[in-house]
Amino acid sequence: MEKRLIELSVNGEVHEIAVKPNDTLLDVLRNTLHLVGTKEGCSLGECGACTVLMDGKPILACLCLATDAAGHQITTIEGLSDGDALSPLQESFVNHGAVQCGFCTPGMILTAQALLDTEERPSADRIKEAIAGNFCRCTGYTKIIEAIQAVGRS
Repeated sequence: MEKRLIELSVNGEVHEIAVKPNDTLLDVLRNTLHLVGTKEGCSLGECGACTVLMDGKPILACLCLATDAAGHQITTIEGLSDGDALSPLQESFVNHGAVQCGFCTPGMILTAQALLDTEERPSADRIKEAIAGNFCRCTGYTKIIEAIQAVGRS
């Protein structure tokens, strides 16, 4: 399969990358750019572990072709922090014990960030609706909702 050169803007940096037509954004993020915070869960778009932001909106990187991401701004979990300083939402997840095994956390945080970017103080019901596509097998969601609400109140 012949590769095609694309420009991909990830976390504010533009990368020229040779991709095959069937390379997913998830594959490129993890295997080419070595941004391993984006997790591969089901590879079917059902678990939300691979969620990243495209132009500020959550998408499933396992279902997005890398070629379709060209020309868009992609944000991964690595792009939320400022060097070693975690973002307020990342800090809140830590402080509220919303991180257990951590596998779902990057996708959960990016989905929550997109919500908080559009709604200053979302209700618990609105948060539940927003994160419905992100599955966590450890926490039962209570601490996750509390962490998101705490940032929304600040």
